[in-house]
Amino acid sequence: MLRNKMAAKKNTTIQATGKRKTSVARVSLNKGTGVIRVNNEDLNSYFDTLVEMKVREPLTISGLGAKFDIKISVFGGGVQSQAEAVRQAIARALVEVSGEELRKTFVDYDRSMIITDTRFKEMKKPNNSSARSKRQKSYR
Repeated sequence: MLRNKMAAKKNTTIQATGKRKTSVARVSLNKGTGVIRVNNEDLNSYFDTLVEMKVREPLTISGLGAKFDIKISVFGGGVQSQAEAVRQAIARALVEVSGEELRKTFVDYDRSMIITDTRFKEMKKPNNSSARSKRQKSYR
């Protein structure tokens, strides 16, 4: 809690990370007017409208959208997993600023906003075409 108060007083940058499948997002939160940049592009031009709504969920729930400028660096994975990684990183940064009440609100709304989902694609096995398939048996 002491770190949160110090960060609010000094106007420092809050940093957080989020992960989903193979996507990793890093977020920097600064006091500002609500500008969101993803990989040096505007959020509207980087993500589709529906995906953008998913990314903005933590800001909408907390009501802190217009108080911070957010700079996001995201790589790996597809569009949806990148969006979920960004969403998680934003939520974690906002919790670091606001405190445990907001964390409880996020967990009650959707647990994956704060806690990383550890599921990954199952690896392909040697001599098989996919993860669970077996070699076809030939009788002739």
